[in-house]
Amino acid sequence: MQYKNLFRKKLDFAEKSQGHSLSRTLSLRDLTSFGIAAIIGAGIFGTIGQASFQGGPAVSLLFVFTAIACLFSALCYAQFASAIPLSGSAYTYAYAAFGELIAWIIGWDLLMEYAIGNIAVAISWSNYFTHLVRGLGFYPTEFLITDYLTASEGYKEAVQLLSKGITFSAINSNIQDAYLAWKNAPVIAGIRIVADLPALIITAIITSLVYIGIKETRTAGNIMVGIKLLVILMVIIVGAFYVDTGNWSPFAPHGISGVLKGVSAVFFAYIGFDAISTAAEESKNPQKDLPRAMIYSLGICTILYVVITLVLTGMVNYKELGIGDPLAFAFEKTGLHFLSGIIAVSAIVAMSSVLLVFQMGQPRIWMSMSRDGLLPPIFSKIHPRFKTPSFSTIITGTLVGITTLFVNLKIVLDMTSIGTLFAFILVCGGVLVMNESRSRNQSFRVPYVNSKYILPPLVILSLSLMVIFKSDFFLDLFSLDDPGNFHHKIPMIFFLFFVMMISVFSWLRNLSLIPVLGLICNLYLMTELGVINWLRFLIWLVIGLFIYFIYGYKNSKLRKANTIED
Repeated sequence: MQYKNLFRKKLDFAEKSQGHSLSRTLSLRDLTSFGIAAIIGAGIFGTIGQASFQGGPAVSLLFVFTAIACLFSALCYAQFASAIPLSGSAYTYAYAAFGELIAWIIGWDLLMEYAIGNIAVAISWSNYFTHLVRGLGFYPTEFLITDYLTASEGYKEAVQLLSKGITFSAINSNIQDAYLAWKNAPVIAGIRIVADLPALIITAIITSLVYIGIKETRTAGNIMVGIKLLVILMVIIVGAFYVDTGNWSPFAPHGISGVLKGVSAVFFAYIGFDAISTAAEESKNPQKDLPRAMIYSLGICTILYVVITLVLTGMVNYKELGIGDPLAFAFEKTGLHFLSGIIAVSAIVAMSSVLLVFQMGQPRIWMSMSRDGLLPPIFSKIHPRFKTPSFSTIITGTLVGITTLFVNLKIVLDMTSIGTLFAFILVCGGVLVMNESRSRNQSFRVPYVNSKYILPPLVILSLSLMVIFKSDFFLDLFSLDDPGNFHHKIPMIFFLFFVMMISVFSWLRNLSLIPVLGLICNLYLMTELGVINWLRFLIWLVIGLFIYFIYGYKNSKLRKANTIED
């Protein structure tokens, strides 16, 4: 087969799904609520503690800096959403900016991002739920609340510790649970039956809700967002009375390096605002409401993150916050056990709302790719009664639910981040392409600031200072003392090369500063995720390219239409 026109762009986005259209019921308030629902989850109830433990109270500033980096991407998403107010998110935008092959790559990436994100949230929900029911005096059987991989690895680790003479009671409680889960699990046909049933059950419940309609999803989402916002405001108001300002000194106990160690955790706290764009075809006024909803939700969540970080690090010394449930711990330590219980319940509600938005988003990616012929037609089938992408929703729930039974949280978190950042990079790059072509009108545009006289001088100054003052970062990066570790430096070397190249283009082409900064910030965050995650990500993309050339290219509606015209 002769492959040509792989980068043919799609300019007509008027197609509808199989037989029926989606129902436009979402207002600006609903979209903003969805954004808050997606953003506020594990970040504010869990990872905020680890970030504070590493960087101290100064992590509150890291939330601001990370929000600004996300804002660059949010503004770029907003411009595309205004120009192309359809489902599909970055996939649809890439089809207009870069062409079909890049659109497929980003669509395939989004399927991974949402699927793995859903898995991560479902597993986190199960952990919080299990902790809550144990606090109420109920102790579920370990092999029914633990995934297969965690149980297997935990059993091996416990056996090694026991062989060294360490008593079972001295072993970490999580490893104890995994050991008991594996040891006590029933065996059928030589296979141990270990499964995280709470994760499966919540996935099934949320998937059913998403399946039966956007109105029901909207109502449930608004209720859950209302509950967790009330709890967060209560935490801030009550916690403020127990703040000891002495805990804020030193403000950055481990310096800038300590604060930056929390980058991954803090960025994970912001993942989700882009999911709003998948609901474009269910929005009443997408061209105006989608951009506003993204910016509003990002702004509201940033304020809450900063304030609650200051309250948390004021109530408890940062050295005590390297735990999974820092808010509940802080109130338990101050003797407010009743509030600690409320926080535990609200954490479960928060996780449910995140899962709700992500489970709503992924089927609409399947649907958009199917409408373009890149996936089988059944994925774009709309339920005649519920007006939702029914088959895609079922497939999403099934894949996520089954996978949660076998994998653990450690594997999926970084894969979620790298997929999200890759999508952000393409959207920011797409805005640069859109601005150059000026082929599409939109009610919202990213504010233009010429990067020519800002970025190149800033990059030259930064590199010069690193060389003059012999920065540890610079010396370590190009040191040949440890050649066996060189492959771990490749992402950062690539990043520096990219920054220099984009600086040249900024000077020559007068590029818009905001999307350029979005490219730089997101690529830097990707370099922090390690070579192993880059390799896993590339393997996923290779699998996707194989599927595209076997099925997608042949059945592409755009290719068929252009073949007829030619």
